[in-house]
Amino acid sequence: MTTHGRVAIITGAGRGIGKATALAFLRDGYRVALAGRHRDTLAETAAASGAGDRALVVPTDVADPDAVEALFAQVRAAFGRVDVLFNNAGTGARPVAIDELTVDEWRKVVDINLTGTFLCTQAAVRLMKQQDPRGGRIINNGSISAHAPRPNSAPYTATKHAITGLTRSVALDGRAHDIACGQIDIGNAATEMTARMARGVPQADGALRPEPTIDVAHVADAVLQMANLPLDVNVQFMTIMATRMPFIGRG
Repeated sequence: MTTHGRVAIITGAGRGIGKATALAFLRDGYRVALAGRHRDTLAETAAASGAGDRALVVPTDVADPDAVEALFAQVRAAFGRVDVLFNNAGTGARPVAIDELTVDEWRKVVDINLTGTFLCTQAAVRLMKQQDPRGGRIINNGSISAHAPRPNSAPYTATKHAITGLTRSVALDGRAHDIACGQIDIGNAATEMTARMARGVPQADGALRPEPTIDVAHVADAVLQMANLPLDVNVQFMTIMATRMPFIGRG
């Protein structure tokens, strides 16, 4: 395989969208740091890639500032720079009414989805400003929940709205440093988390209906396409979704 030497960090790389995206980047010739909470699933991603030392396994809790600092230090030591950060790690809470949600459940979602993205972005910007050649690209995994929430999803939806604000701010502030920042909003990629959709998903009208999903490989290809653009070009926001899912329209 021909390698181009660019370096990516992908969070939540042990499963689902993160794993598929990491494999796509490695096939494309990137050196990739696989970050996530579970070493075993990260190691499975690395082994599946067949990329050898181009896949760097770094167990990381993105909500922990010290762990994020250690992640970027390890990547810098191993690869020398970071060209792309894909902030993919995320979680949700129990699908319950907001008055039944605990503060701890709320904080867990905020810590991972929002604070984790902030910490990784902050570390990436610091490095991208210093490296030579300077600059890089940050891609945030938003959600179509940033536009239309599902029932009983207040913590997840609130954090994804916040990610959109963070994306806009970093895109603006990064201009002076050759740092591009964009967001991909994904609807119903087929992963372990969305397997339940075949059995039915709560709708806005209270009904429970199955929803279509899309192959996660299409999402990975879309992220790779965003990443491979020159830095003077940016996909600010992309929505990729199952064509027939109930997102556009009233329900």
